[in-house]
Amino acid sequence: MNEHLSPFPYLAPIDGDSEFIPLITAEEEESVNRQAFPEELPILPLRNNVLFPGVVIPITVGRDKSIKLIQDSNKGNKIIGVVSQKNQDQESPNFSDLNTVGTVAEIVRLLKMPDGSSTVIIQGKRRFEIVTPLQTEPYMKAKVNILNEVSIDKKDKEFKVMISTVKELALQIIRDSPNIPSEAQFAIGNIDSPTFLVNFISSNMNADVAKKQEMLEEMDMKKRVVMVMEHLTLEAQMLEMRNEIQNKVKRDLDRQQREYFLHQQMRTIQDELGDNPQDQDVAEFQERASAKKWSEKVAKAFYKELDKLQRMNPQGAEYTVQMNFLDVLLDLPWNEYTKDNLDLKRAKKILERDHSGLEKVKERILEYLAVLKIRGNMKSPILCFYGPPGVGKTSLGKSIAEALGRKYVRMSLGGLHDEAEIRGHRKTYIGAMPGRVIQSLKKAESANPVFVLDEIDKLGRSHHGDPSSALLEVLDPEQNSAFYDNYVENEFDLSKVLFIATANSLSDIQGPLRDRMEIIEVNGYTVEEKIEIGKKHLIPKQLKEHGLNAKQFSMEKEALEKVIVSYTSESGVRSLDKQIAKLVRSRAKQIANDETYEVVVKESDLFTYLGAGRNPSKSLNNEVAGVVTGLAWTSVGGDVLFIESSIAEGTGKLTLTGNLGEVMKESAVIALAFLKSHSDWLNLPSGVFNAYDVHLHVPEGATPKDGPSAGITMLTSLASLFTQRKVKKQLAMTGEITLRGDVLPVGGIKEKLLAAKRSGIKEIIMSQKNQQDVDEIEARYLKGLTLHFVSTMKEVLDLALLKEKVKEAKSISLKNNN
Repeated sequence: MNEHLSPFPYLAPIDGDSEFIPLITAEEEESVNRQAFPEELPILPLRNNVLFPGVVIPITVGRDKSIKLIQDSNKGNKIIGVVSQKNQDQESPNFSDLNTVGTVAEIVRLLKMPDGSSTVIIQGKRRFEIVTPLQTEPYMKAKVNILNEVSIDKKDKEFKVMISTVKELALQIIRDSPNIPSEAQFAIGNIDSPTFLVNFISSNMNADVAKKQEMLEEMDMKKRVVMVMEHLTLEAQMLEMRNEIQNKVKRDLDRQQREYFLHQQMRTIQDELGDNPQDQDVAEFQERASAKKWSEKVAKAFYKELDKLQRMNPQGAEYTVQMNFLDVLLDLPWNEYTKDNLDLKRAKKILERDHSGLEKVKERILEYLAVLKIRGNMKSPILCFYGPPGVGKTSLGKSIAEALGRKYVRMSLGGLHDEAEIRGHRKTYIGAMPGRVIQSLKKAESANPVFVLDEIDKLGRSHHGDPSSALLEVLDPEQNSAFYDNYVENEFDLSKVLFIATANSLSDIQGPLRDRMEIIEVNGYTVEEKIEIGKKHLIPKQLKEHGLNAKQFSMEKEALEKVIVSYTSESGVRSLDKQIAKLVRSRAKQIANDETYEVVVKESDLFTYLGAGRNPSKSLNNEVAGVVTGLAWTSVGGDVLFIESSIAEGTGKLTLTGNLGEVMKESAVIALAFLKSHSDWLNLPSGVFNAYDVHLHVPEGATPKDGPSAGITMLTSLASLFTQRKVKKQLAMTGEITLRGDVLPVGGIKEKLLAAKRSGIKEIIMSQKNQQDVDEIEARYLKGLTLHFVSTMKEVLDLALLKEKVKEAKSISLKNNN
């Protein structure tokens, strides 16, 4: 048995004296190379090491054969052959278990150890190769051949650089390794023989026996140096990485320990002074909680969470999460209400001051106030204002809040597609927060604000859930008294909140959600109303925003009316606001440049500031057969559209263009079918419709169009086309038709009437059943309009078609089919 006792044995004393094994010098190395050695050598197997020439190593001898060999050799010439085993686990190796190349060694000293074992100090001399095994008992003996190394020119620059690199790598490993004594640096620095340096490093480096044996068998010095260099480079890199990891871990641990001890010291000091931050937080929460008006159930939940906070480590991430949660609970206005101002006259005055028209809305708010005044308490209504953009739906909320004396909050729902935005996230998630309903109430600091849900028809839907379904609980008077937010985890009473939703189109609102709201239509404004709004609200607002006053800018009524009629086309007043802003900016520029100007903007000045306007009259002349004016409702208010039709010889084919929807196409088919079955009304031969192809077109093809309200317009267009009779001037119509010839009612009547007035229409035909809608419209909206209510298509044609033919009328008859 043998063992390598020390990584650098030349540093260890051999016995109690202060004697050390000296390093081999270059002269001694040359002397060894000239020394003659016996051809027959006793062979000592090494189990876990390789001996290199010149290197001194201690061997603990335990095998009987090995002890006998050492004893005999120590009495003789002290020269032995040392060979490493191929398999370290082989207890009694034969020659076949040994490598063929070994090292001639000299026994330097034999020591008896206290435990009875022997330790022998040996020094390598020369490489040899086993030629012929001679004996195995009492120990192995073989005939050997002494090997000579390939000589190297010591003046070779490349070899010098290689040796220098090996030495630097070895010194770096010694510096970086905590297990190698620093004295090893001096030993390597004092070695002047390149061969011994390579052998010494090869013997002591961290490599397995097979790798060292490979280096021992390599007789080319340069190749051996390259092998050593490669191994040392890899070892240096591994050691560097290991040290970096250890240093990083040590730094992290040191920092954590330092912070821990500092926090402990700080906590101890704070405890002594009586100002522990955690205790202060808890005391602050308790003080704030004592002033809350929440229910016993909420109070119990709060104090339970507060107890959790007291048991938490203030340095933990959960502590901050719990603090934020308790903060939200305390900030919410539990049962905290503002007192309503129930003065109906004051409320009406405020609503009239801020908004012109909108009588239905004002009436509904005053009704609510009246009931509240009489009963003293009631669930707030869920209102939904719908109508075209720019008519003041959103700003109405602010006026209502002021009239009631309540706080005002607004939540925009446009593009919202995550259900958690309404109901909140569970507080276990990172970055969790309450839903926007709860956040808005927290901001309002009141449990009964006026809460505007803006653009409720623009709600989205995605894989995160359906927010419109989440709103069902919020807007249901029977459920919202116990609204559950996922973050708060407690029921909150929303029944006293006055919810006001706004929308441009009811068709985009989910059915169950629409049923929960009280729908109030907010119509567009007449020209007269827009003039009042411009004078009272828009001009003062723009003067204030641009830093001007009434002495620097004003508009005559005619100029304002011209802007409304010729420069805008809308139900609301947003475009009007932009045009007024443009005029005010032009005035501000004149003032800044010290230009002379007239304070009052006149109608004649508009071209200079705003450019050319448009011709407000859209009603075409009646000199062309088949052109009829219709009325349409859009999401931005009413509009005028035209139906055009042309005829050509053919087989009765009907072509429809103008980006029409399915319902509108069906209306055209019904109109043509009705005319075919009632051709006698127009004194037309029954077969004439199969002799001609008809093309019906609705201009502005880029705009999608759909709906049944153009039915009577299409039928009138086709009737005019086949009879070549003129259509009455400045006439428009709207209504749905049936195959029996009945005229059915349609919606959006007020918007359509306003659009007709803007376009210079004087007469309008509509269904008799729409008269009830007209009766609800104020007389000022109907001023200048003549309304014709009809029940059948025959009445429509009698009113719309003149007896007079159009210019250059075509001859429509069966003879054209020949």
